[in-house]
Amino acid sequence: MKVLKFGGTSVGSVNSMLSVKKIVESVDDKVIVVVSALGGITDKLIHTSKMAAAGDSAYEKEMKEIVNRHIEMVYTVIPAGKAREVLLDQVNELLSELKNIFQGIFLIHDLSPKTSATIVSYGERLSSIIVATLIEGAQWFDSRTFIKTEKKHNKHILDSELTNRLVRETFKEVPQVALVPGFISTDKDTGEVTNLGRGGSDYTASILAAALNADILEIWTDVDGFMTADPRVISTAYPITELSYVEAMELCNFGAKVVYPPTIYPVCHKNIPILIKNTFNPDAPGTIVKQQADHFSKPIKGISSINDTCLITMTGLGMVGVIGVNHRIFKTLAENGISVFLVSQASSENSTSIGVRTEDSALACKVLNEEFAKEIEMGEISPMMAESGLATVAIVGENMKHTPGIAGKLFGTLGRNGINVIACAQGASETNISFVVEGDSLRKTLNVIHDSFFLSEYQVLNLFICGIGTVGHSLIEQINSQQEKLKQERGLNLKVVGIANGHYAYFTRRGIDLNNYRKELEEKGVPSSPQVLHDEIIGMNIFNSVFVDCTANASIAGLYKDFLSHNISVVAANKIAASSEYDVYAELKSIARQRGVKFLFETNVGAGLPIINTINDLINSGDKILKIEAVVSGTLNYIFNTISEEVPLSETIRKAKEEGYSEPDPRIDLSGKDVIRKLVILAREAGYKLSQEDVEKHLFIPDFCFEGSLDDFWKNVKTLDADFEARRKKLEAEGKRWRFVASLDNGKGVVSLQEVDSRHPFYNLEGSNNIILLTTERYNEYPMLIQGYGAGASVTAAGVFADIMSIANI
Repeated sequence: MKVLKFGGTSVGSVNSMLSVKKIVESVDDKVIVVVSALGGITDKLIHTSKMAAAGDSAYEKEMKEIVNRHIEMVYTVIPAGKAREVLLDQVNELLSELKNIFQGIFLIHDLSPKTSATIVSYGERLSSIIVATLIEGAQWFDSRTFIKTEKKHNKHILDSELTNRLVRETFKEVPQVALVPGFISTDKDTGEVTNLGRGGSDYTASILAAALNADILEIWTDVDGFMTADPRVISTAYPITELSYVEAMELCNFGAKVVYPPTIYPVCHKNIPILIKNTFNPDAPGTIVKQQADHFSKPIKGISSINDTCLITMTGLGMVGVIGVNHRIFKTLAENGISVFLVSQASSENSTSIGVRTEDSALACKVLNEEFAKEIEMGEISPMMAESGLATVAIVGENMKHTPGIAGKLFGTLGRNGINVIACAQGASETNISFVVEGDSLRKTLNVIHDSFFLSEYQVLNLFICGIGTVGHSLIEQINSQQEKLKQERGLNLKVVGIANGHYAYFTRRGIDLNNYRKELEEKGVPSSPQVLHDEIIGMNIFNSVFVDCTANASIAGLYKDFLSHNISVVAANKIAASSEYDVYAELKSIARQRGVKFLFETNVGAGLPIINTINDLINSGDKILKIEAVVSGTLNYIFNTISEEVPLSETIRKAKEEGYSEPDPRIDLSGKDVIRKLVILAREAGYKLSQEDVEKHLFIPDFCFEGSLDDFWKNVKTLDADFEARRKKLEAEGKRWRFVASLDNGKGVVSLQEVDSRHPFYNLEGSNNIILLTTERYNEYPMLIQGYGAGASVTAAGVFADIMSIANI
């Protein structure tokens, strides 16, 4: 024998009603079917009764809608004939009773709990007789005659012993299909209509299954089973195939509304499995809940949450070592019908925090302050402190038992994403770790955990890309070409959730289509500014986020501090922040270290060359950088490799601009400012406190060329061609070449144009390549040499991409 329960959505529409008929009539065994009210009707009944009690005559319109909904359902799902006529008489009689009750409430302006319980019972009574008529051969049973409650602590609690006896008596002979209204019950002493609480239809079904030793309890709802997390918050959540009773109970208690929590205990006691199925997708396997779930490789099964948490804290030295304080706390709360779902107590016993529903917080504080009034008056205990606007999150899984590092990984991941844990609790059973966070951080918290514990199919890195010029565009193309490969081979989803240029900015949690990002930016973007970027990116509060700066904008660099402070990693092709005032640089590095995020700027020096990483590796391993010699301007190296008798200086500069090696204004490169910035960054990463003003510079372009407009520059620079050609010929005759070298020696920085001969490592440096010589305590006699492409959008973008990948830790 099976017990099948169908929720409100399963009987809420014509199509779902017909699905219920098909599902039930396909069962070969004898079956007891428990149904809820039509979807939305219970809320409608409660709302209408409150309107009537308030004297609002508009309740009649609401009542009319309730009538029309049920009459229309009868006419739609029940074929014309005698059965429909009998059913309409029954439905109209019940609706007439209901109408009279509402009218009485309206006249006397009073709505007692007794009357309210009677009103909501009509939802199940109406739906159940419709379904009983719809399913061929079904026999209707009134659950009010055998589901009995008793009043304790102002609540109606199931009388299990009496109910089980009455159920067994009622169903001595189970028909092929028995139809039972869920949720409703009666008081064992007074006979008044009561109910088992919202979601109580599940409970009704479980009581019947346990009392009658059913083979299985099937809960038919509108989801494919228990999910790893709330799919409305986490798009990558997926159904869990199997759960143990303990795991299911833990998830239900913490907000997973698949099953009403009390449902599990009766069938668990009898070892009757629960199968969660989707009425709208009956072919889906669903979730089976049983005594022992099969082996599951992941340490946690799912995540659940309660988003209306209030944390009440009692503190005071008068609690330390005093026996019975907790007894008084929980006794007082129980006597006032207040449920506590989380307890966190300091080992010193001077602080106890309890988690309650926000709606219970005012009463909880009141009754506890009254209970401990004497201690509060004497100053031994402080008045209760209530902190609202919080959320409680629980990670659940029996595989967490005896698995070291779960809590460490959990709290470490939360910390790196800037999520503060206000209170936490873990039982000795190790199947549940619960903790409290700010309500505003709930979405981020759930996504972080789902991602970090590999409940998601892919690990996600959320990218905000600022600047879509040559480097930014090339980076987006590289990400787009690699996205699928990274998903399939590395389990990494690089999701671009924000793109901005100087005109527009566009942000979306679902991710931007990189094939059409320019079109989306122009059509859906908002006017862009540093403040817009700041507010939108921080406001999204998205997990595992990285801000990627492909601009050369000082205002954008000024955003790094706030981003890092909000646990957003920063990858910068922009050199301004790392080469600005030393205190700014040091502060950014410090914030990143303290917050557990990354501030990476490898491309600031050698485009895609691993220079900064190499220096960091040397220092971290105990080596010391003694001297740095470097050609780190791809633009200047290109110029000195291209200059010849046929191509004078002015022409090489123009070619460098046209081929994208130089800045749009080449004077930026020729001024040596770019090289100075790079040297400062290298020196700082090598452990030296160097600023741009400290660097001695010897330029090869006279000052007058930097004055006036860009057009003036192109005119003035031509006047240098003859002199440079004469010097070049002399240099060529001596077998030497020009290199613009940045050097650091004993903390002193110099940039200058140097002449090198064929024995020098810089002599054969081709094109726009960069080269760096590192002399260290270990690499002293033979310095370490790093050489390769040092300019170009695709190379720089690849270096930025590499920094992003290092944040992903793959």
